Amino acid sequence: MNGELVVTDDLPGAFAQEVIRAFAERPGEEFDIALSGGETARACYERLAVEGAHAIDWLVVNVFWGDERCVPPGHPDSNELLGRQALLERVGAANAVYPMRCDEGPDSYQLRLGEVGRLDVVHLGMGADGHTASLFPGSKALDADPGQLVTLNEDPSGRNRHLRMTLTYAGIARARQVIFTVAGQAKRPALEAVLAGADLPAARVRAPRILWLVDEEAAPRAVL
Repeated sequence: MNGELVVTDDLPGAFAQEVIRAFAERPGEEFDIALSGGETARACYERLAVEGAHAIDWLVVNVFWGDERCVPPGHPDSNELLGRQALLERVGAANAVYPMRCDEGPDSYQLRLGEVGRLDVVHLGMGADGHTASLFPGSKALDADPGQLVTLNEDPSGRNRHLRMTLTYAGIARARQVIFTVAGQAKRPALEAVLAGADLPAARVRAPRILWLVDEEAAPRAVL
């Protein structure tokens, strides 16, 4: 496994404190974070909105996304909608917000990332099949060119519907820190496989610092 594994009985709280720490230690004036999707992420962002209300100056925060479904921004499956409801609307403001829009294409988003240089934090989850962001097992995006930071992708198994836009491994690797949050017993087999060195998409992520925050239900038996 790449990175540090931390088992916690308060996953949203641990996530919030880690983001607050990263904000406090940011090397520049602004703070760039890429959000994720899913119910685990929702709980994490709701807690961050509370604990980071005064610990983070949201007027210097730039918000990106790690992946997005190719649906309208108000669609229930939209990661943008989740991020806005769970975090942005609760903290009231941010310096800039950069949602992924499939109709603009990946090149437009890549240009935005190129202007930033490095993201301070990329938040990722992991599916029961070991996918992360929208990097699915057996999908074309796993072999994206190293110079390609963003791409369109789909799940060849058909289990995850909708065409997606996603950061590639090269895009994720531009983060100073990656924070995985993994919750629930259904994720335990994939996490155990990652810990054992299996070649799952989540296991291929590289960054200067990778932190796996895991609840007790998802935690591999070997570390309990």
